Amino acid sequence: MREIKPVTGRQRAALVILLCLAAVLAVCWIAAGIASNFRPHNAADFGFDDLQSGRDADGDGIDDFADMVAGAREYIATDPEYVSKYYAGGYPDEGEGVCTDVIWHAFAAAGYSLKDMVDADIAADAGAYFAEGEAHDPNIDFRRVRNLLVFFRRNAEELTVSLRRPSDWMPGDIVVFDGHIAICSDVRNGSGIPYIIHHADNIRRAVEADDIGSMTVVGHFRFSRDGAEK
Repeated sequence: MREIKPVTGRQRAALVILLCLAAVLAVCWIAAGIASNFRPHNAADFGFDDLQSGRDADGDGIDDFADMVAGAREYIATDPEYVSKYYAGGYPDEGEGVCTDVIWHAFAAAGYSLKDMVDADIAADAGAYFAEGEAHDPNIDFRRVRNLLVFFRRNAEELTVSLRRPSDWMPGDIVVFDGHIAICSDVRNGSGIPYIIHHADNIRRAVEADDIGSMTVVGHFRFSRDGAEK
């Protein structure tokens, strides 16, 4: 029978060192995975390109979708206070706003007046928006989530609400939640899903963040000028 030699102190030390190195490598690998998941990504990281609208409504040389994202980002950079109230003339006072104000600012940056488009669509078919006898008012209609949900269903491409395929979600896409609305950013999370630019509330204020999965999506739309003219 073969004699089993006892493990020497040097061998035991070497084994401990190897185990420690393996543990360090495992921790580094896990940390790298976590860091990769939380650092900002872009579409190219996942093997596809951001979609472009092929349109430049304001003639500034920038695609409409890119203009919309930039406009939303510029608006939230002003750090508006979350104030929900009625304004004569429709538009909120400077430094105030709600989630819907991110959207019309985004559209304005691309050369579109969302207020005018919503008002025109309501005038063409108020029954699509309101029950018979229900009051409506151009000073507030375009700043109500429920009206924007109807508008985009009538005037934009309606897309999946599933988050399984990142390539289904593009910068400039409009996302509607229950009582809330946002626009997709060109920044993505570690799974490839876009951040959203939105005015959350008076605690978080207006942010660009990985928030899309924290709420239930009830509508996902991609606007086009052709859709607005149909």
